[in-house]
Amino acid sequence: MSRVLVAMSGGVDSAVTAALLKQEGHDVTGVTLKLWGGPQDQGCCSVSDVDDARRVAQQLDLDHFVFNYGDEFDEHVVEPYVDAHAQGLTPNPCIECNRHIKFDALLDRARRLGFDALATGHHARIIETDHGLRIARGVDQTKDQSYVLYMIPQDDLTILKFPVGEMTKTRVRELAGRLGLRSANKPDSQDVCFITASEGRARFLSDRLDVHPAEIVDTEGKNLGSVNAVELVTIGQRKGLDLGGNAERSYAIEVDVPSRRVVVGDAQDLLSQTVRLTDHIWAGQPYFGLIDAQISAHGEQAPAQVNADGSMRWLETRRKVAPGQAVVFYENDAVVGGATAR
Repeated sequence: MSRVLVAMSGGVDSAVTAALLKQEGHDVTGVTLKLWGGPQDQGCCSVSDVDDARRVAQQLDLDHFVFNYGDEFDEHVVEPYVDAHAQGLTPNPCIECNRHIKFDALLDRARRLGFDALATGHHARIIETDHGLRIARGVDQTKDQSYVLYMIPQDDLTILKFPVGEMTKTRVRELAGRLGLRSANKPDSQDVCFITASEGRARFLSDRLDVHPAEIVDTEGKNLGSVNAVELVTIGQRKGLDLGGNAERSYAIEVDVPSRRVVVGDAQDLLSQTVRLTDHIWAGQPYFGLIDAQISAHGEQAPAQVNADGSMRWLETRRKVAPGQAVVFYENDAVVGGATAR
């Protein structure tokens, strides 16, 4: 029997994770992370989520603790999110939370407390390959979360468990219902936990950084209008751009924060084949050659060529990747590595 610490978010996936591991005979302890201390009405780790996790732990007769990582969350997730927008980048705070909190601070604490493993409710798998352990897509492709886990070091995979990664979401809810878990029908978290639905991203960011108006120009430099906050514009954006009636040029194709300028174009102008990358993380040895790449959590993967200089070239022209977005590489269902577009 091994001692397993289960990160319980208050949702159905982590509840079933804890239940399955207990059924397997493990000595299970639940932990919920207190991360964001500001207003919250969506996402995970709210006060109500902590309460839901605690009650599920009581149902399963598990010890349950709450760890406060609020300072670490501010430092490694919220502040970089704000700073990225100030630079005109498109950040992914869920990746940074996984990188610095769940699979760094929490994993380190689990080790120091003497646990044999850390388990979460992520829809992903850990598989054995010819090159060692790899993160792989979950069985339920519609709920797969391997994209936001690409940065986990290979050595850490030996003490991680993702039980629901082997199940469909329908099966997870059926099992939760059969066990009578209070979170069986709880909706999935969909949005960034520190952005409220009532106020939104624009209000959150404008309260934390100076936003600046910018001119909107076409690809030839002709002025077409203006935008109130250049820091809030992302590549591919259509809504919120005052184009002065030039609706056919409706996509942001370049965002230049220092120059206070947004370049817009048509759908064809938004296409590109080459993606510049930085901050590469590989599951094993660096990989150069043909590979499948994915640029969002539930986006479509497509074949690409990874070059020795760190750049990537799609085999077929695709929409531009916004600077700051994660690009994750796959070999079949296994994660080979990932990088950040720049």
